[in-house]
Amino acid sequence: MLRISSLLRAVNQPLRITQKHCIAFGATQKRLASIFVSSDSSVVRPAITADGAAFATTQSASVRHYAKAKDKKKDKKNAQAKVAINDEQLGSLIDLPGLRTQMEKSLSAMREDYIKNLSLRSTTGSIETLRISFEGKDYQLQELAQVVRKNPKTIVVNLVSFPQTIPAVLQAIQRSGMNLNPQQDGTTLFIPVPKVTREHREGLAKNAKVLFIKCRDRIKDAQNQSIKKLKKQSNASEDEAYQAQQQITQIADGFIKEAEKIMESKQAELLGD
Repeated sequence: MLRISSLLRAVNQPLRITQKHCIAFGATQKRLASIFVSSDSSVVRPAITADGAAFATTQSASVRHYAKAKDKKKDKKNAQAKVAINDEQLGSLIDLPGLRTQMEKSLSAMREDYIKNLSLRSTTGSIETLRISFEGKDYQLQELAQVVRKNPKTIVVNLVSFPQTIPAVLQAIQRSGMNLNPQQDGTTLFIPVPKVTREHREGLAKNAKVLFIKCRDRIKDAQNQSIKKLKKQSNASEDEAYQAQQQITQIADGFIKEAEKIMESKQAELLGD
């Protein structure tokens, strides 16, 4: 019994049963060896020597499995509930139709800019309808100049009638997002049409993001203006004002997501993905 107790006290150390132990325990050794487990979880199993004596062998340790940590950021993102839009309640506090119309105009303007300014092949029509700001007013380039395609590689803009607008026209062309570099000769601009290279495609894709950011900022401006007007309302309680503010933000986020989808689709088209 004392020998059994001494073995049990060694359970926190790797257990090794020698041939001497086997002989000492005799027939009961097989049972003991089958149930003893070492501190590293190696199971002790009986074996028989060539002379018939029993002794203990160990198998490899079991593998510990650890629980995977949760992605807190992902859980937090999924936990964000969408705000329900109560048109009746919100319409009683702000000009809801006007807000939606303003945001829709920003989205439509971005679509038009994509069609006119982000073409793999710069067309004469895109140049003709280019917006020119001059002395506080907006014009289309075709109202100020004669635009013709001299050959497949060159577009000519004749500004002899309004030479004073040349700096504004040059600036508008360079910022159009069409990757154009006009060359001035007197009152005439010669615009080389760039080749459709990978670099040109990537440049247009970057301009698509620039136009998206402008659209997003316009939508955010409309959102902030509505919230400012809402805060000035004296007939709205604190809870109503807070709920309305959340609804306005939700509407703006919806338009921004739509604009982002349009941008991603355009970039994929330009890059050939």
